[in-house]
Amino acid sequence: MNKKLLTLLFISVLAVLALVGCGAQENGNTSNNTDSKSGSANEGKKADTSKITVVWYPNESGNELKGSRDALGALIKDATGREVEHKLTTDYAIAIETIANGNAHVAFMGAQGYIEANNKSKDVQALVVPSGKSGTLDDAVYYSWLAVPKDKAEEYKTNGEFDVDKIAGKRFSFVSASSTSGFKVPSTSIISHFGAQEEYKDLTAEDLAEPNALFPEVLFGDSHQGSAVNMLMERSDVSAFCDTCVNNYVEVVEGKANTVGAVYRVKDDAEAPFNNLVGKEFVLISVTPVLNAPFVVNESVLTADEIAAIEKAFTSDETANNEEVFVPKGSDTKGLFSKSDGGNERFVSVEDEWFDPIRDLSK
Repeated sequence: MNKKLLTLLFISVLAVLALVGCGAQENGNTSNNTDSKSGSANEGKKADTSKITVVWYPNESGNELKGSRDALGALIKDATGREVEHKLTTDYAIAIETIANGNAHVAFMGAQGYIEANNKSKDVQALVVPSGKSGTLDDAVYYSWLAVPKDKAEEYKTNGEFDVDKIAGKRFSFVSASSTSGFKVPSTSIISHFGAQEEYKDLTAEDLAEPNALFPEVLFGDSHQGSAVNMLMERSDVSAFCDTCVNNYVEVVEGKANTVGAVYRVKDDAEAPFNNLVGKEFVLISVTPVLNAPFVVNESVLTADEIAAIEKAFTSDETANNEEVFVPKGSDTKGLFSKSDGGNERFVSVEDEWFDPIRDLSK
């Protein structure tokens, strides 16, 4: 992606942040906005004593993240007094449908998945997101990558600089059509980049979900890890996936993290699906910031008091300092969330409109 387009997208995301207040079965600062999330339809709802189900995307369903899921489940159990079960999935659509139809009470999902679930049922509402290093919404972003194998990186350069034009005609892998950083953001950015060229002017982001004039072969990895593996196994030439979902498996060996030209290597102790790819390296040729993923609730199956209690537990100082939830930098523990050096990462309350920049990508 050219630097001008990347800069404009990043500025627009941060500007909106400032405006808004920036499957198998497996045997977590108090907000003043709880009432707006729980709604009148839930007032007076009789408390349920059955288990609370938390549904997870494929990216977060790996065995190596069980400890992290259990720690978050413990937060919910302590807050509500109800046992918690985890529903693991192998498909984005299953997770989205499960939270939308009320068969799950809580879900952790990307912004695009949340928007799709919310469109299916207004009972699905965002509750909290992990903050940025500042401890606020101001820098609550992660990164969508376009990556290529290191030994093929020179093919994607013009005059020594990485050039997104070079991805035309390549085999491309996305994550899922419901993925924010693995489809919605990269597909929109790619169309914005190529739209001025006559041969691609009629392409839409939706067209990229199948073979098209730009990509003769399109794959879906079904998870960010799967999309990365497609590229490392050379099933695809270029893959889209995000930093947070693969950071447990890879490490930076050249350059600065989340910057164009950075080289990543699969760690020696990487677990499946990277365990047979140890030492493989790839290079980032495009990096785009994306709004952090929310924990969401379905208000039809939780009481207003339960939702308030879960929000209070997640946003507490105790949770922010819980090393099972926010794993310290340098720890051998693999987790969903981490603390940077000197960082104040924590969960912060969020409202539905915070995700409007992602909604706007579809307009």
